[in-house]
Amino acid sequence: MPGRVRAGRPRECGQTTVEAAFGLPIVFLLVLLLAQPGIVLYDRMVMASAASEACRLLATGEGDATACVDFVKRRLGAIPQHDNFHVHRGGCTWEVMCEGGGSADRSRVVVRTEVRPLPLLDMGATLLGLVNERGNLVIEVEVEAPTRASWAQESLGGSHPNDKAGAWRDES
Repeated sequence: MPGRVRAGRPRECGQTTVEAAFGLPIVFLLVLLLAQPGIVLYDRMVMASAASEACRLLATGEGDATACVDFVKRRLGAIPQHDNFHVHRGGCTWEVMCEGGGSADRSRVVVRTEVRPLPLLDMGATLLGLVNERGNLVIEVEVEAPTRASWAQESLGGSHPNDKAGAWRDES
């Protein structure tokens, strides 16, 4: 019969509720601890992809840095404008720097932003010294790539096509 204690067995009603009261906060804390690295990883993946595409743009174009910055910022629109993904309040924190391309040997793109740590994790990040003076995590991605393949760089006549044509003409 329900509610009655059987001989030799203690009553166990409510034990699951007490265990859940202890277990659920631990589970929620673990989910919170896994969410912050997931957010940072997502941001870094989008930033690295945009930076590598910008390096290709610089290598194939004339090295126009303003067009490169606009291209990267358009790609970074995939990151939500929420402070835990990218601090946008009080001015956008995207910093994009494009160098090289065109006639240069290498192209380099640096993308930097700030991310507000999730609640409860912000205290730990502050104690560990991982945040800047505004209390945000700084994420930076740098991609550098050659503008030409090494075999093309080392081939006859240098890197400019007109120089190569002149060297081939002088060879015969």
